[in-house]
Amino acid sequence: MTNWPFEPLVFSGKSPDEMLEASRAFYREIKKRRTVREFSSLPVDREIIENALLAAGTAPSGANMQPWFFVAVSNNDLKKKMRLAAEEEEKSFYERRASEEWLKALEPLGTNEEKPFLETVPWLIVVFLRKFSFDEEGNRYKNYYTSESVGIACGFLLAALHKAGLATLTHTPSPMKFLNEVLERPVEERAYMIIVAGHPDDDAQVPVISKKTLDEIAAFKE
Repeated sequence: MTNWPFEPLVFSGKSPDEMLEASRAFYREIKKRRTVREFSSLPVDREIIENALLAAGTAPSGANMQPWFFVAVSNNDLKKKMRLAAEEEEKSFYERRASEEWLKALEPLGTNEEKPFLETVPWLIVVFLRKFSFDEEGNRYKNYYTSESVGIACGFLLAALHKAGLATLTHTPSPMKFLNEVLERPVEERAYMIIVAGHPDDDAQVPVISKKTLDEIAAFKE
């Protein structure tokens, strides 16, 4: 038996027809999301970002340790510092670290070390992974399933931002240790992802791509 308090589940059920339509509606909506690399500088209200982060914070996590921390950046000086540091790492990646196979896979997307969107966009959300948590007395506790938990939270965050009407980009320059210094985060945290969020530029373009079919990504054992 557990000593942790429990309470009745509050759950709004749907009829089979409502469930089917809800599943179809979500798929129709989420498949419209595209990764954008050309952003407008049009401002985005902070409360929209706050609500998206609150939604991300509802994600399930190992032992409910919630091993994530989000830093939402709109300060222009910080965005410039992040861009310069990210481009330095990206330049090293494209010129020295990336394999020919990797570069060939990226070639159709037209990406390179230049990341002007890091300054143009109104919000950069840096997701940090916390391997450990600390209580009020400073005692350290290990967090569990951290990569899985933070990955789920990022998925929630991307969906919430899309639902709010914002375009997004996931950016993972490697390594990302520079973000701890620029954003004054403790060394115990590991930068996991930068999520770029804002309005797409009026002339933004995206590559023509396709997604795998259901048969290619799933199997049913009935």
